[in-house]
This record gives sequence, C-alpha cells and structure tokens, in this order.
Amino acid sequence: MHGEPAYAAGFEHFDYVNPDAPKGGILRLGVVANGYDSFNPYVIGTVSAVGVGAYVYDTLLVKSSDEPFSAYGLIAESLETPEDRSYVVFNLREQARFQDGEPITAEDVKFSFELLTTEGHPLFRNYYGDVRAVTVEGPHRVRFDFKETENRELPLILGQLPVLPQHYWQDRTFGDNGLTAPVGSGPYRIGDFDAGRSITFTRVDDYWAADLGVRRGKFNFDRIHYDYYTDETVALEAFKSGDYDFRRESSAKSWATAYTGTPFEQGRIVVEELEHHKPMGMQAFVINSRRPQFADPRVRRALAMAFDFEWANTNLFYGQYTRTDSYFENSDLASSGLPDGRELEILEGYRDQLPDAVFESEYHPPTTNGPNGLRANLRKAVELFKEAGFEIRNRKMVHVATGEPLTFEFLLRSKTFERIALPFKANLAKLGIDAEVRLVDTTQYVQRVRRFDFDVVSLVIAQSDSPGNEQREFWGSYNVDVVGSRNYAGVSDPVVDDLVEQIIQAPDRQELVYRTRALDRVLLHGHYVIPQWHMTMDRVAYWSKLERPEALPKDGFDLDTWWIDPDAE
Repeated sequence: MHGEPAYAAGFEHFDYVNPDAPKGGILRLGVVANGYDSFNPYVIGTVSAVGVGAYVYDTLLVKSSDEPFSAYGLIAESLETPEDRSYVVFNLREQARFQDGEPITAEDVKFSFELLTTEGHPLFRNYYGDVRAVTVEGPHRVRFDFKETENRELPLILGQLPVLPQHYWQDRTFGDNGLTAPVGSGPYRIGDFDAGRSITFTRVDDYWAADLGVRRGKFNFDRIHYDYYTDETVALEAFKSGDYDFRRESSAKSWATAYTGTPFEQGRIVVEELEHHKPMGMQAFVINSRRPQFADPRVRRALAMAFDFEWANTNLFYGQYTRTDSYFENSDLASSGLPDGRELEILEGYRDQLPDAVFESEYHPPTTNGPNGLRANLRKAVELFKEAGFEIRNRKMVHVATGEPLTFEFLLRSKTFERIALPFKANLAKLGIDAEVRLVDTTQYVQRVRRFDFDVVSLVIAQSDSPGNEQREFWGSYNVDVVGSRNYAGVSDPVVDDLVEQIIQAPDRQELVYRTRALDRVLLHGHYVIPQWHMTMDRVAYWSKLERPEALPKDGFDLDTWWIDPDAE
C-alpha cells in the first residue's frame, strides 16, 4: 500500500510458514452456532457454512500477515498500475484452474466482479464503488478503470476479489444455490456434510497453486472437519474429551478455570497464549442510534456511565483484560491525548460541526476507579439525561415532553454474555431504566442485526493496520439504511463521511495515520458504542498432535500454517 513490499519477486515462501511441513491427517474443529443453510458466503439472507469463503475460492492477490498491507500474486501473476493508481491491470497465471479443471480467465474475473456487485452482499457494492469500468483485454488480462478518485487502495482491494467460475454460475441463480456444493478454485472442496450440523473440506490433490510462494507451507491437512455446537459449555467439554483438536478460547472465566484435568497434566493438550501485534478494533456494546431514544449523544454517553468494567474485569474476567478506548486499539492509528499538529489541522476544518470535547478533552470510557466509583458515574448519568430532556418520575427515567419511559433491549446470541449484560442491567435499573436481555439463536440474531432490528448489541468492529474502503461500510451515511451493511450504530455524519474519504485518499502512511486518528477521535466523542475490552494475545488450546511454525506473524497465529505430527497422532 505504501513503500516497498517486504518480499522480493519470486520469493519461495512467507517467513512465518514451515515450507517442509508434512501433509496429511484431519483437523477437527468446533464452531458454536445454530447450523447453516447455504454454501454461498457472498449473499445476504442465508447463513453460510463456516470456511467456504476461505477454503473453496481463491483470490487475485494474497495479503501478507506480517506487513500493514502488502499483497502478492495468487491467481494474478503480475499487475500494472500507474503512479496515480487510476487503473489496474491484472495478468492472470495461465496455469490457474478451477476445481473442475477449467482454466481461470479474464472473463471469469469480470463476471465475478459484476455478479458480486449486483447480486452479492451490499458490502461488495460499497467496497468496489469507485470502479468505473472492467475491460477484458485478453484471455488472461483484465483491466479495471476507476472513477475520478484518489482511492490508492483500489488495486490492492480488487486483489481480494474471489474469482467465481462463469461456466458454473451463468445458468444458476446466485442466491438460491443452497446446499449444492459449488465449483471453486481454492485448496479445498466441500466433501461430506450433515446439513447444519457438520461439514468436511477435502484438500484438492492437484491444487494448481500448491507450489507458489504464497501457498507453500499452508493448507497441510488432508481434511478439515467442523462440528456445530449450540452451547459453549458443551463445545468446551467436547474439546476436552477429544472430539475436536483446536480451540480458541474467548471466555476469561473458562481460560482461568476450565483447562484442567488429565489431558492437560499429561501434556496431551497444549495451552498457549500467543502474542500478536494487530489492531484490535472495537469490541463494544453498539448502540443503534437510529432508535429515537438513542438519537441524542448525551443519552448514549449516559448509558456508558452505568457499565462497570472494573467490577467485571475483577469478578468475571480474572483481571485478564484491558479497557478499550480506541476504534483502532493496539496500533499507531489510535488517537490519544489532545489533538495537535497535523491531526489538529485536519480537525480544525470541521470545528463548527464538532462538539468542543473533541478539541478540549481526551476520550476515556467511564471508569469506576477512584472515590465513590459507580455512584459518581450514575450521578453524572442523571445530569446527562436531564440535559437531554429526561427526568426520573416514580423511579422511572422518562422523557419530559412525552412522558415515555426509557426502555431498551440487549440482543445476545451467546449465553456467556448474559453474565456481563445482567449486572449492566442492574446498574441501569438504579437510573430508572428498564433494560431487557434477550438471547436468540444464531440465525435470528444474524437476520436481526442485518436489518438493524436491535437496540443494543455486543459486536466486534474489526480493523486492519491499513484502513480504507471498508470504513465507508462501517460509518458511511449512505449505508445507514442499507440492509446488510456494517454501519451497525447508524452513524450519519457529514464530518465522518468526509474523514473516511480522506483516509481512502491518503497519499502516504504518515498522512493515513493522522487522518485515521482524526476519525477515531470524532467517532469516540460521538458515543456510538460503550467500549468493552481487549487483550494482545490469543488464548489457544490444542491436542499435541498439532504442530505450528515457531515464527508468528504480526497479525498473530495462522491455523492454515499448522500441520499434524504423524507420530504424535
């Protein structure tokens, strides 16, 4: 994206893989969800089986996991783009093949782009909205011309385009393929499956890209099998019993208390905390500002006063977490202190459209450390509600003008999160606010979130080390009512829109950092979310037949680089 890539042309393999890793065996994994009804991860309205996008389809380029944003050729052997990046030409590898043996051509690339941006998930239309024209210039040469834009990221993100076979899809309805296994181009094809309960991916023996530098040392398992579980506790016990091989733990309580017993004592199950240096994004209670009761940022800020992170970290999380205070946590993109220098210069252009707090106070989520703790926060919350036109009547927080009580619902899909939401609910009750906690199955949860049919939901807004087009999807006002967009909070702010475009047009890394920090600061002071927590390591446990490379990339471990020790198995 900026500067030169770390790997030279023709490199043999990434530094974080074992190029001599043995092939073979089966990797068994567990996923907690209420099943699936589709093998199409690229449309809205269905729940795709886990792994289809990652294993079945190849892309034009592949991202390196130890650089901010560098991409290397997979289906594309080379690319051409001018200094102003106003277009990009991809030259495809002649040996690239779909899994039925048909060659991957420039016509397939054009077809995939047009199909995904017209019939695919809305994110494709947003992601590739600056493409003006797609031209096939030869059997293995395709050109993308861009609108009048300074979107320097487009050549790289077009490289993320999954390439679908035109000969397979042209006579089929894209959104109605259901559980018919599609023809892909990736390292695995769909094998056996039990609809909604399990799925097995089988390694393609004659995978066309197996010896490329971007693939060597990866995809070492003959089969990858997923079993679906509807309950986290059941899934954990199944892992400990040997029903599957690898588990990434998200519960601090389970990590502190549940990973004990004979297999651990004998070393048959390995427990590790693997450090990473990737941006953590924002895990938070996301407040749907489309709802009338949440339209005022003072209300959203007041709600945050009732969340006691310090109590939760001590009593529920065994002190394992750090409070998040940036949308770009754990990176140089995160804002801090008061704005100054170039960041202040950027924000000054919007001073009359921004709250004074952006310039005058450093953002920190409310804390209960210090004298009076939660009580002081709740008093501040009452003041904010009063400023926003609310008051307490008969122990209920009501709107002064309408008399309507302030009520809302936490929408959850994991029972584990009830233990976080219920104490929050109790604190809100002290303010006269009735908050219900509703637990629904995965399918209902996904559909409601896609339609923005929620009041408050717990989500992770993931970020990369090179933010760009995806910021439109997160914050763009043009997405606020687009079903399936990732603007979960309902952000509709011309300043945010403008800052997002500035990020996309950043001419170099340093300017990208300044512009991203400015966006971060504006979003934080908009109080669209109640920040939760993060940690800069992955908690993993796995049966000892699994081996992994010693080197870990900046972005953290990659299970696709692991392998099975035949002797240990």
